[in-house]
Amino acid sequence: MDKTASGSALYYAGLFLWLMGCHDKAKEYIDRTLKVSSSFREGWVLRGWVGLTSDDPHTVKKSIKYLEQGIQDTQDVLGLMGKATYLMMQKNYSGALEVVNHIAAVSRSFVPALVLKMRLFLALQDWEQTVELGHRILEKDESNIDACQILAVHELAREGNMTTAANRVRNLIKALETREPQNAYLHLKKILVISRLCGRHQAVLQLVCSFMERTFMATPSYAHVATELGYLFILQDQVKEASLWYSEAMKLDESNVAALTGIIWCQILDGHLEEAEHQLEFLKEVQQSLGKPEVLVFLQALLASRKHKREQETSMLLKEVAELHFSGVLSLPVGPEYLEKLDPFFLICIAREYLLFCPKQLQSPGQIVSPLLKQVTVILNPVVKAAPALTEPLYVMAQVKYLSGELENAQSILQHCLELDPTFVDAHLLMAQICLAQGNLAMCSHCLELGISHNFQVRDHPLYHFIKARVLSKSGDYPAAIETLKMIIKLPTLKMEGGKKFRGPSVKPSEQVSILLELADALRMNGELHEATKVMQDATNEFSGTPEEVRVTIANVDLALSKGDVDVALSLLMNVVPTQPYYVEAKEKMASIYLQAYKNVRLYVGCYRELCEHLPGPHTSLMLGDAFMNILEPDKALEAYEEAYRKNPHDTLVLRLGQAYVKTHYYTKAVNFYEAAQKINGQDFMCYSLAELLMKLKKFNKAEKVLKQALEHDFGEKLSKNMTLRLEQPMLSSLRHAKDIPSMMNGVKCLVLLAKAYKSQRKEDVMETLNKAMDLQFEILKRVPLEQPEMILSQKQLAASICIQCGELYLAEKEYAKTEQSYKNALSYSPTDNKVVLKLAQLYLLQGHLDLCEQQCAILLQTEKTHETASMATATHHTELPVRLSQPGDFCSLISDNFLALNKLIDLLRRSGKLEDAPAFFELAKIMSSHVVLEPGFNYCQGIYCWHTGQPNEALKFLNKARKDSTWGQSATYYMVQICLNPDNEIVGGKAYENLMPESRKESIQQGVRTAEKLLEECCPSSEGRLSQLQLWQSLCLMASRDTASVEAALGTFVEMAQAEKDCIAALLAMAQAYMLLKQVPKARTQLKHLAKVPWTPAEAEDLERGWLLLADIYCQGSKFDLVFELAYESMGFIMEKEQSYKDAAANYELAWKYSHHASPAIGFQLAFNYLKGKRFVEAIEVCHQVLVKYPDYPKIREEILEKARWSLRP
Repeated sequence: MDKTASGSALYYAGLFLWLMGCHDKAKEYIDRTLKVSSSFREGWVLRGWVGLTSDDPHTVKKSIKYLEQGIQDTQDVLGLMGKATYLMMQKNYSGALEVVNHIAAVSRSFVPALVLKMRLFLALQDWEQTVELGHRILEKDESNIDACQILAVHELAREGNMTTAANRVRNLIKALETREPQNAYLHLKKILVISRLCGRHQAVLQLVCSFMERTFMATPSYAHVATELGYLFILQDQVKEASLWYSEAMKLDESNVAALTGIIWCQILDGHLEEAEHQLEFLKEVQQSLGKPEVLVFLQALLASRKHKREQETSMLLKEVAELHFSGVLSLPVGPEYLEKLDPFFLICIAREYLLFCPKQLQSPGQIVSPLLKQVTVILNPVVKAAPALTEPLYVMAQVKYLSGELENAQSILQHCLELDPTFVDAHLLMAQICLAQGNLAMCSHCLELGISHNFQVRDHPLYHFIKARVLSKSGDYPAAIETLKMIIKLPTLKMEGGKKFRGPSVKPSEQVSILLELADALRMNGELHEATKVMQDATNEFSGTPEEVRVTIANVDLALSKGDVDVALSLLMNVVPTQPYYVEAKEKMASIYLQAYKNVRLYVGCYRELCEHLPGPHTSLMLGDAFMNILEPDKALEAYEEAYRKNPHDTLVLRLGQAYVKTHYYTKAVNFYEAAQKINGQDFMCYSLAELLMKLKKFNKAEKVLKQALEHDFGEKLSKNMTLRLEQPMLSSLRHAKDIPSMMNGVKCLVLLAKAYKSQRKEDVMETLNKAMDLQFEILKRVPLEQPEMILSQKQLAASICIQCGELYLAEKEYAKTEQSYKNALSYSPTDNKVVLKLAQLYLLQGHLDLCEQQCAILLQTEKTHETASMATATHHTELPVRLSQPGDFCSLISDNFLALNKLIDLLRRSGKLEDAPAFFELAKIMSSHVVLEPGFNYCQGIYCWHTGQPNEALKFLNKARKDSTWGQSATYYMVQICLNPDNEIVGGKAYENLMPESRKESIQQGVRTAEKLLEECCPSSEGRLSQLQLWQSLCLMASRDTASVEAALGTFVEMAQAEKDCIAALLAMAQAYMLLKQVPKARTQLKHLAKVPWTPAEAEDLERGWLLLADIYCQGSKFDLVFELAYESMGFIMEKEQSYKDAAANYELAWKYSHHASPAIGFQLAFNYLKGKRFVEAIEVCHQVLVKYPDYPKIREEILEKARWSLRP
């Protein structure tokens, strides 16, 4: 009958066989179909699908040829689906999406196409569109199994809302039981990913467990379901029930390896190690021909760990397990199969086994992190990235970060963990431990109490009492700490009966050791040395022969050292052999004793040499290099680092070796090494380090080139040769959509460093580059909470840093609104950063927004009550300043050793007309410290005081004492130059200045100029701003010579400076003075009129006031007394207002308002304000109306004066 069958019959027979899983037979029938009819499109499509679902990769690759043949000149949906599936398997997701979109256009209601599209979005890790499509599919088909599964996976892996997740799982189970009630294979296939993601969450576990039990009841011969039930009961810590299910699976299928390994796992968990070892040996023999399954290797590692075998043996097995596991996972696209194969619970088991051999105490700053901790991080990273809502992997990752000394990262991860599950006891306890490690005892206690408020069972946990005891010990309450620790030791959970622990939280051996060691330490600190020794002896006896023995030995060493028994301590450490755990820690302790107690450098290095001999590897070579660096032998350190690099050229060693070259000043060698390493490995972090080094060497062009190469390598976009960093939109898009966050982070670092490089030569590109960095950082901040929650804090700090840099650039350009916005953006990322708050306060003070400045200062003083800059900023504009300055005691806390504050105080006294009170503050400073007269800052302040009181010679004497100081030297030099050029402090360019130049005084002036020039020759400006300042003073020296050619040369410099910097007050004033000396009064007046419009600020007050007085002098010489009055009366009004004499201030502002012809809105504002303060409300309203007629949008006058005045008139 087969021979006479038609092509159509053969096609349907092949389709049936394919659906039944008989691929070879189906291929035979389809080939016969195509022989009968080679133009049969459906036959070609089915042939493609048969190849596509084959286990042979070569056959899969050939399948596209058949599919293309089948869909040629047709819109066959099955063929297009096959092509899209093939492209997805080849990881060509964009191509697959195009095909799926084409299918959707042809058949809008074709649900399988939407399902495939959903999977494609998931493979692209676009969860938002994945979920949206899932909901769309359910609108069309409410029992769609794939959509229900994806939504359940999303809730478990990404959102972490277990109530919603349980509902999603119910929907999936309902869909499976509705659509495929008898399909046990499909039930297991679709539910496996849920059981792998639900962790130990009981609600979801119970749902899955009940569903699997129902499935098994329906198909009791399906062994795989029984095996899965065994796994589910292990998740619930019900080892007996798990063993029964695994045994049931073995009865159904004796060749079921998963069931047999499950039984062995249960035996190990139950403590039956001998039985487990026999079973494992049998299984190893059986499996020799099939290779090593990862579970088999894991069980070997688990058994080795439980039998306390060597750390090296167990860790090697664990490493092999991880490699075998990831070899079959990482090639898969993100999706249900990937998450199922990833198996977070299995990876957590591996990680926890590793942690048994890791140091139990957190690493000190600068100490090398254990390679085992790094291995755990590598194992957990894919889990945390793919499923950031799983609390257990997050908790274990936080443990690793804590032990590595990365406390802030650990806190950030735990914070995310507790947001997902506030009742997570272990997370609360670890958070408390971190706060304790940071020395924040109050926050540690708060974390413990917070844990209790969420879950009262925290108090039943021995670790809770242990942390509490440590808090008591650190706060000095040793008796209470001792009592608490003795209570923990008596807890039954520490004992073992019949190989089984008591119900409730148990204490691990490592925790038992910690408790005993803490008790011994508390007793020692309480003066009970005999009791401490007894506890240590008990600990030594109890843990002899266990992995914790060396920890007790090291603690005994500390006890011996506290007694001064250095020889005893060394003898104890010498007994630790290389095969024991903590051997490295013991050798480090021994080395420390040799260095600190004996000052013996040879023996100190010898300890690290022994480590390299007994445990050869890059890790110990690195430690030897660090030891040489500690004793200042960098050349030998370089040899050790080079040896480590030869053994294993990984990232840390590259950086350490490069840093060693820099520290030893082998800069050329460092550059060559980084360049060679970068070419060999192509690692971008080297580009950054190389560029950073080139920047320090002032090789900005080479640094720019290296950074551009790094950006180009990371994101595959060419940077045009003629651009400084013109990041085109395609590249920016590539930056933003880079798949891995580390590449994006590296991109931000490179862009920020590139902006720094541009500051030296291409200022116009600095802001553009920083904006690109900020755009990319914004994208990182959107992804980090889900993918790398431990990085949230550091990435927010980086974003704040970029905003601050932008703000400083805007401030230099005097774009105050943009500066303010940048600082506010920085605070949005780092709200508690006092440095940003201070910058914002200083900006408000610069703009004259005193109330806003005071608000920021108040915020600073709330968190830092003794913040000196904030205190002075507040004092600067305090309304009772003249009264308060007359009381030296009020400011003693600020000026006792803070000469910046004293300098500011002298300026305030001068401006308030109370400079005669300054000597009282000098005397106060002398009383508080007899050495203050030697301080450069104190002498600088005395020099400034003498200068303002008309004592130029005394001023020069004091300023000369501060001239060589790094902080005060430059400013002192410039004041000395100013005194030499103008000893009487007269108005340069004014009529009075002319009278000072008789022939008899020309020689003394020339001598002053020569002295000033010599002083300036000693200046070495460290920044571009200081270089400009030096050029200004050099030109002022030229101008002071009064020679026409010299004045014209100086004028040229002033003009260039004014053009280079917007509103450069010093340059504009100098230009006006030069014009006056050249008798070009109209030009001088033009510059001074511009100065007269500039708002007064403390930083530029001196130059502005000199400019105003010179302008007044010009007006006086031109008999324009009304214009002089405008300047003078406004100034007088300002003074009266500051003295709170609002009536007198209003009188002066009235005249200023009159002589300005009611044209100055600023004067009108001040007049209305003083009328309001003087309770002359009607006049205030009239002036407000006059201002608003001409300037309807003038800021603040309507809200702050007009409306208040109107309100005050109401009865």
